Amino acid sequence: MIRVLVVDDSAVVREIFTAELSKDPELEVVGTAIDPYIARDKIVQVKPDVVTLDVEMPRMDGITFLRKLMRYYPLPVIIVSSLTPKGGQMAMEAMNAGAIDVLCKPGASYTVGDMSIELIDKIKAAAAVNMKRWASAKAESDSNKPPARLSMIRTSNKVLAIGASTGGTQALQRVLSALPADAPGTVVVQHMPEHFTTSFAQRLNDYCAMEVKEAANGDSVAPGKVLIAPGNKHMLLRRSGARYYVDVKGGPLVRRHRPSVEVLFNSVSRYAGPNSIGVIMTGMGDDGAEGMLKMKQSGAINIAQDEASCVVFGMPKEAIRHGGVDHVVSLSKIPEAILKYAQQEHG
Repeated sequence: MIRVLVVDDSAVVREIFTAELSKDPELEVVGTAIDPYIARDKIVQVKPDVVTLDVEMPRMDGITFLRKLMRYYPLPVIIVSSLTPKGGQMAMEAMNAGAIDVLCKPGASYTVGDMSIELIDKIKAAAAVNMKRWASAKAESDSNKPPARLSMIRTSNKVLAIGASTGGTQALQRVLSALPADAPGTVVVQHMPEHFTTSFAQRLNDYCAMEVKEAANGDSVAPGKVLIAPGNKHMLLRRSGARYYVDVKGGPLVRRHRPSVEVLFNSVSRYAGPNSIGVIMTGMGDDGAEGMLKMKQSGAINIAQDEASCVVFGMPKEAIRHGGVDHVVSLSKIPEAILKYAQQEHG
């Protein structure tokens, strides 16, 4: 059983979360708290495996509490935030403070049904996180010393497609910030809600030589440009003549996600084939595993992050098991591998 503590000043949210989590036989809500001071005492008393934490609460805000918690009693924490641009900015601040993942509060545009699926998945992923590895990954991403930025000798203008989930925000920052300004056009699915991906893309843009933005329908995929799939939308690669671009659209959850890595990888296999490189990184579940196999079958070269450097070795493990991975490398070696295969002629 995964023991969960729900911290939120809203009685409605506490009630909804408790009811939804109680439906899963692997989860147990061992307590709730209306503010960080009560949460502090409850954590000591009930020793939860995972904490869900609101960011806007009385007496002490969630981010301040999170920083104290990570310093003195590190636990996997999932931030609960309102579905607004401000909520997205606060969520990114919380991720920087040590949160494992972020979740939207249920509301008019975000149903309890969607929330409950995502909440249960995120809690199970958070419970599987190696906190020592998480702390190490966070320390590297927070380091004032950026990773050595590699350079391109030449490129055949390949398309780089990356998928990540739990732990992916730090991992993507490490990989993308090491790539040069003329690296291959890149399309990324990171499991995050809408508005939060806007703040995430803006943060990455500050760290990277490439231009990073949240994808909009019709955006070109070109060298030196990174497109992040918007939360709550699928992103697909398309081709018109020699030009690659993206479609951004709605649709059902795929592999329990929207955006889905599976959707992106399937489109890359169809439209880029041997002119593509796939990368699957830290995260729980199997999103992208079958799509990566299709990419390989179409001629792509695929890379998976190794277990030792993953916060959660789920998505890479499943991609390897399905037979879609050509090379398994540590997080620190992924940028070098990307550029190595980007310089190879396709065909």
